[in-house]
Amino acid sequence: MKFIDRAEINVHAGRGGNGCMSFRREKYIPKGGPDGGNGGRGGNVYIKATDRLQTLEDFTYKTQFKAQSGEEGRRANQSGKDGEDLIIEVPCGTIVWDAETGEPLGDLVEPGDTLLVALGGRGGRGNATFATSTNQAPRFSEKGETGQSRHLILELKILADVGIVGLPNVGKSSLLACLSSARPKIGSYPFTTLNPNLGVLQLGEKRITLADIPGLIDGASENKGLGLLFLRHIERTKLILYVIDLSSNSVEDLNKQWNVLQKEIINYNPEILKKPSMLIANKTDLVNDSSFLEQVAQWAKKIEQEVCFTSAITRQGIDKLSSLLLQNLSNLDSVGRQRLYPLKHAVRGRILRPSEIEIEPLGEGKFRVVNQYLEEMASRYDFSQDEAIIRFSKIIARLGVEESLAKMGAKDGDTVYIGELEFEYKPDIE
Repeated sequence: MKFIDRAEINVHAGRGGNGCMSFRREKYIPKGGPDGGNGGRGGNVYIKATDRLQTLEDFTYKTQFKAQSGEEGRRANQSGKDGEDLIIEVPCGTIVWDAETGEPLGDLVEPGDTLLVALGGRGGRGNATFATSTNQAPRFSEKGETGQSRHLILELKILADVGIVGLPNVGKSSLLACLSSARPKIGSYPFTTLNPNLGVLQLGEKRITLADIPGLIDGASENKGLGLLFLRHIERTKLILYVIDLSSNSVEDLNKQWNVLQKEIINYNPEILKKPSMLIANKTDLVNDSSFLEQVAQWAKKIEQEVCFTSAITRQGIDKLSSLLLQNLSNLDSVGRQRLYPLKHAVRGRILRPSEIEIEPLGEGKFRVVNQYLEEMASRYDFSQDEAIIRFSKIIARLGVEESLAKMGAKDGDTVYIGELEFEYKPDIE
């Protein structure tokens, strides 16, 4: 399975169903009155965390998601059925971003965490809703509202108790294999690990999740090498294991490895350095002089790191490292699972009110009326109904649209646009 930790998708909530225009027609009831039902609500779109997925690979094949639209209202005051909600499942640890604003919408950490990302459109009202004492037989109904659409970025930051980091080829994958039942691909060349490998260390009833992160190089924070593919995945870990390679038998080389790791983490996010950590001095089987290990211990004390000597080949220090992990993590059970960003559920836009009219010239004989309230009304009215035309004309007159067009030089027969509505300008003013 290919490990994908970032994806872009487009979600579309369902459109509301149209309201129905109908009149009761039954024997012996000559004037039954209006009985058109309301349209159903369009389906919402939710994103939900699940532990059944480990990667965002599915979103490389499908990027468009649309919820079901609401059904139209029916005669006999029957409302249309609401559209089914759409639930999109993602791995635990996925952060959802609004691609247009760059705003984080929420961090889905635990299985079952659910974020409402797009609201379905409201259903249109049937003509029965508009009956009044002065208009007992309205021949008017509303169209359903368009559902919300959003362009989203999904970013996966894996959930692990322990992050194993170090330069390429220091033995991180071999160490993970020794500590857990994981069987990562292992080779004797840099960048063997191209994707994070996960393993579980079972110690009695305690389960510790470990992540072997791709090798870090100088300039990783600038996205060189494997870059951010490494760095974003250690932000959630409770404990960091810094793995260094002893095969050079040189404290100077160890110091160089350490400085690269620290520099790149500081450049990416200095807060990561505040996490509890341990130093793993690996490949002890390649040390020529046992006195070198004492030098390493002194050096580790100087940089204020607890050190554990290991060898994935001989399994030296593996049992001790397991015990230290259990001991250190026992005090950190409440750390590392906090939500990085709160859940910001989608909300319905505020109810539009009449506001100032803006007229935008589009060229010879063409004008656009810019007003959110009018655009919303135009999208909800069915202009095949005579009463809808009358109602909309009254709104235009009340807001002074004709006067505004006249001031901008509009003439009889010019084309006027309001949203997607197009009509011929026929002034009815002195």
